[in-house]
Amino acid sequence: MTSIDHFGIIAPFYEKLIKPKTPVELLKHLHLPEKAVVLDAGGGTGRIAALLIPHAERIIVLDESYLMLRQAGLKARLSGLMAVSEMIPSSDGVFDAVFMVDALHHVSCQEQTLRELFRVLKPSGRLVIEEPDVDTLAVKLIALGEKLLGMRSHFLSGRQVAGILEDCCRKAEIYRKENTVWVVVSK
Repeated sequence: MTSIDHFGIIAPFYEKLIKPKTPVELLKHLHLPEKAVVLDAGGGTGRIAALLIPHAERIIVLDESYLMLRQAGLKARLSGLMAVSEMIPSSDGVFDAVFMVDALHHVSCQEQTLRELFRVLKPSGRLVIEEPDVDTLAVKLIALGEKLLGMRSHFLSGRQVAGILEDCCRKAEIYRKENTVWVVVSK
């Protein structure tokens, strides 16, 4: 069973199982300009993107799961784009901000995904990767659980994500709070 199968199965009740919390830290790191055009990569049902609607002109939710995007389409002012994050069907420099919340560990090629996310970012835009902090015991247990469920998850530490971004893009900043890590890059 692939990750797409897992997410397709849970799509109708995903948000009931995993309640989104107000993305205060994400908003702080994104620095959204007025009338921002934003990409939520690996955004699934749009549960985080929906909370950013008051702060952006337009939000595109990119995901490879049709069933997850169908749930996102039920939310006003969200547009869905079915694609893998390793090959985003978009021109260079389109988005004022790009974020990926709790999804980088699910993609097949993390380095290519990070390159693509940076590519579609406008000059002076911000890329924010928010991931469970695998340097904490709680997240190590979650990672083990996902492996046991047969998911293709591959968790990277904040330092590893920053290292990839610094190799291909720019200097990355790392922020931590509880079991979450944010890696932030400005273009």
